[in-house]
Amino acid sequence: MTGFRLNPFAARTRPAAGPEPVGLLACAGRFPVVFAEKARAAGVPVVCLGVAGMADPVLKSICTEFRWMHRMSIGFVVRSFHRAGVRRWTMAGKFHKHELLKPWRLIRFLPDWRMVRFWFFRPRRANNDDSILGGLIREFRAHGLECVSPLVLCPEVLVREGVLTRRRPTAAEERDIRVGWALAREMGRLDVGQSVMIRDRAVVAVEAIEGTDRAILRAGELCGGTGFVVVKVAKPAQDMRFDVPTVGVQTIESMRAAGGKVLAIEAGMTILIDEAETVALADRYGIAVTALTAPPPG
Repeated sequence: MTGFRLNPFAARTRPAAGPEPVGLLACAGRFPVVFAEKARAAGVPVVCLGVAGMADPVLKSICTEFRWMHRMSIGFVVRSFHRAGVRRWTMAGKFHKHELLKPWRLIRFLPDWRMVRFWFFRPRRANNDDSILGGLIREFRAHGLECVSPLVLCPEVLVREGVLTRRRPTAAEERDIRVGWALAREMGRLDVGQSVMIRDRAVVAVEAIEGTDRAILRAGELCGGTGFVVVKVAKPAQDMRFDVPTVGVQTIESMRAAGGKVLAIEAGMTILIDEAETVALADRYGIAVTALTAPPPG
């Protein structure tokens, strides 16, 4: 997050007007809610556009302004943020990208002409997360809207180093973490996914477009519901403005349903939502959660 101000949303030209509002593009999961609550506590107005069918409706009661985003419309975002005086915006939550691959997606998402131009006529090497989101950031910047990391306001959600649960990984599980760490890092470098599932030093499943939870459930099916290790790390050149690895209660519930026994995440680079609740749930299920800056030695 190098180069960010302590509070990049503070008013600059009109001190008497109070803090400058921040725009929030909210998708699925708890993180948009956590960000909005932290911003409200800091006195920063939040102008939220929630992706319909993904964003949590509770955001309506937390944010200063809230509108549902029913279309994939760049123009709608630009107009909404400009009207509210937003110059800096952020994104939070999981966008279910597999929806973009389904039939009749143009009818379902009803893109405006700016989105059509961006999607079909802006050259990209591939439609991976970095290419799409980086391109959208540049598109909004051209309209005077600068993207910043949501972690500017809530850096405390980045997980600290150490074993967080009562149970520690066994020696065999640490060997699986070592194998999974290198593979997950390489998958991140290729921008395929952030997680791999390992059992007995064999790769059981690799996260792709389906997301971590579905990959965990697939690993459980392949392992017959027996113990395996989940390793989730950041990309080697992680952009902290978007797609930061995130885990929480739902991750632990998915692991319990699938038979996963260890969750290994990268300290300082992974968002841990509702840490106390997540760790308590892992303890209840006998799942070990460990946060590392490097794979276990050996």
